[in-house]
Amino acid sequence: MDLVIGPLDLSAHVDEALAVQAAAFGLGPDEVAVRRQIVLRHMTCPGARALGATTPEGDLAGFVYGMPNDRTHWWSTVVEPYLRAQHNEAWLEDSFVITELHVHPAHQNRGAGRSLITTITDTAAEPRSILSAIDTESPARGLYRSLGYTDLARQVMFPSAPRPYAVMGAHLPLRRP
Repeated sequence: MDLVIGPLDLSAHVDEALAVQAAAFGLGPDEVAVRRQIVLRHMTCPGARALGATTPEGDLAGFVYGMPNDRTHWWSTVVEPYLRAQHNEAWLEDSFVITELHVHPAHQNRGAGRSLITTITDTAAEPRSILSAIDTESPARGLYRSLGYTDLARQVMFPSAPRPYAVMGAHLPLRRP
């Protein structure tokens, strides 16, 4: 991997990060505009932090950000009934949430996503991590499983999201190959 993983001032580089997310996730300009406000709001939350994967030329090729989970945050309020139905609501306590993890398609399948998520969770004070991912057998879900994440709830519907998500959790530190 020719990328360097390090701290990212996500508020200052939000547009670069969202360009990576748009390329990786297929987002249009309207979705990017909405997500921009969400990212900027998230970065004001206690404990929120981000890492970037940069090329030797200094271009952002990937990023991850997360924060200690807060049950009053929107994401938690949406996933809580699904987790409760599976007797997994305790995962909302004392967990570090991976809010977003994206690698530009030109840099995927080279270990950047694995390095980003393991590096950010290695410094988490919480004993476990949770995240949500589109509920399909994707390379992302394969990566998360390889790191020790398991399904806590499936077919989770977020308002305005056209496809269902899975909520996954793992004990920290994440599994290494």
